[in-house]
Amino acid sequence: MFKRMFQLSPTESETPSTGRNGSILHPSGMAKLSSALQRESERSGTGVAGAAKGVAPALDSFEEVYVSAGIKAPGKNYTILKVAEMLNSKHLADMAPEAKRSSLMMALEAAGAEIGDLLQDAVARNRVLDEYEEKRQEHVKRFEAIKADENAKLHAELERLTAQYRSRIQANLDQVAQEQDNSRGWQKRKQMESQRITDAATFCVPQSNSPSGNVNGLTAVLERAASPRR
Repeated sequence: MFKRMFQLSPTESETPSTGRNGSILHPSGMAKLSSALQRESERSGTGVAGAAKGVAPALDSFEEVYVSAGIKAPGKNYTILKVAEMLNSKHLADMAPEAKRSSLMMALEAAGAEIGDLLQDAVARNRVLDEYEEKRQEHVKRFEAIKADENAKLHAELERLTAQYRSRIQANLDQVAQEQDNSRGWQKRKQMESQRITDAATFCVPQSNSPSGNVNGLTAVLERAASPRR
């Protein structure tokens, strides 16, 4: 059972670190993680130069986070992740917690894994996750700031266009009102001109003796002109 438990997964076959305490952060580990984040940011267009075209950058897996930070496997290639994998083994599934712990410790001792190295590996990985989360939050804040600035510019442009189109709409309404005023003025002048023509035509025909009817209208004038003269 112990032999099966100690079969390493492909992701845990890294060369052991030569550090004194086994699992440690490489001196340039966080610098590499920052560089990885920056590259992801540039590829997704979320960097300042990229004008925030996409979402905040993210590494695809925890393994990428660990590798980018320079996490090295401790001696014997055992990590705290391997311990977690062993605890989920079907061979330990039905054991009580204390019996499971005893079996785990026996297996680790048989493999020569140092508990101190495993605990330091746990601390290192947890620290990397915390620092990566912090950097992710910084990216999100920068992303929010860039988008807020972009929205402010869009809002200003919207207000400018709205004011421009409102001005054009009002200008159209004013032109319609002017045309209506011009039409009413022309109708008034037309009535005056028609009356002037009728008045002049009235003197060109005999006067009517009819007691009723519109004797001064142009139609009446034309009727008088067409009537046989007596």
